[in-house]
Amino acid sequence: MSKLKSILTSLFNDDEGVTSIEYALLGSLIAVVILSSVLGLGTNLTALFANVATQIADAIGGAL
Repeated sequence: MSKLKSILTSLFNDDEGVTSIEYALLGSLIAVVILSSVLGLGTNLTALFANVATQIADAIGGAL
């Protein structure tokens, strides 16, 4: 555990280490935003296509 602590301490004290941690946090945040957007969009698209399919089926059924 002390080895991990010394590695983290050296990363926090080193400017390059801090920069890499900032990039990792930024990348994680971007990934979370993309994932939540895709999941939300997927749900909305499923509902949209179901609605379109229902309307097409009703239109075809009414025309026959």
